[in-house]
Amino acid sequence: MRKITTTLTITVILAVALLGTTLVQANEEIPESGATKLLRIKAVGDTVPGTNYPTNRVPANPRATLFAGVEPHLKGADITFANFESTLTEISKTYKDVSRKNTYAFRTPVSMGKILRDVGFDVLGLANNHSGDFTPAGYVDTAKNVRAAGMTALANDIEYVTRNGQKIAFIAFSYLRAHNSIHNIPRAKELVAKAVAGADIVIVTFHGGAEGGKYTHVPRENEMFLGESRGNLPAFSHAVIDAGADLVIGHGPHVPRAMELYKDRLIAYSLGNFIGYGALSARGIAGYSLILDVTLNRNGSFHSGEIIPLINSTSAIPGYDSQKRSIDLIRRLSVADFPSSPLAISPDGKLSRK
Repeated sequence: MRKITTTLTITVILAVALLGTTLVQANEEIPESGATKLLRIKAVGDTVPGTNYPTNRVPANPRATLFAGVEPHLKGADITFANFESTLTEISKTYKDVSRKNTYAFRTPVSMGKILRDVGFDVLGLANNHSGDFTPAGYVDTAKNVRAAGMTALANDIEYVTRNGQKIAFIAFSYLRAHNSIHNIPRAKELVAKAVAGADIVIVTFHGGAEGGKYTHVPRENEMFLGESRGNLPAFSHAVIDAGADLVIGHGPHVPRAMELYKDRLIAYSLGNFIGYGALSARGIAGYSLILDVTLNRNGSFHSGEIIPLINSTSAIPGYDSQKRSIDLIRRLSVADFPSSPLAISPDGKLSRK
């Protein structure tokens, strides 16, 4: 179904005889279809808006407490995405022993679904290492409750939404066997090719990479963390773009990582922690956060973008960061990790081509 939108570059040389012999040359790009509406997407990383397991850590007024400092920044896009790194269920059974070190189980009240929709989210990613915390039934329940709240749930299927007369496909991946796998690149390319055949723009999200401040850089090799294989993220991201994906959104390391422009398609390797009230650490650069605001051309190529800088409080509640710390971090990491990328990031967070 993908529509190949071409442009006609017309060079016009006008001789204005009545007004003299001045020649005017104009270069105009005219969309062949006549359609000029672009697609604007906002995206955030790991999102846990409170958990009621094993104890209740949900504020009494969640919308005001958790989102007051960022809600205006979530508005205005055609699609707003978050990686929902929790469950939205009332199931009480978890397979995790949370008394063990580095073992956590997150369960967010079902009522939070409506709040997430009301503050601006359209699409929630469920391919991560916490969406199954409360058994496979809880995973299914979470997807059902996300949809009931009026949002698209990204589980293992290709999901489609329509905006501006275009069909947009989303595919979510993680490093776990329960999801579409970042380790199985041939299968990932097949899924993208299928999405390309049925949509105008294809967006891939992935949950991968080692976690924490020691792992801000993106290595060009498979990452290991706590004995788990967390993927070769550049290899995966480049492969899905080669197969036809138009935007790749990464999450999982709990810190921001570099961005890259590859074949005129944007890759954000990690958007860090958006919100982690009662669940995620906000110490050091784990508190550096952002909203990625990116606009795509009709053919899915990169048009423009912006990093909206956020900072998490000690309670892991996000707010706008006037010091722009995440911008500075992502600028430095992008230059260090992808020096040949044509992506330029200005000190105020504007994304453009060099």
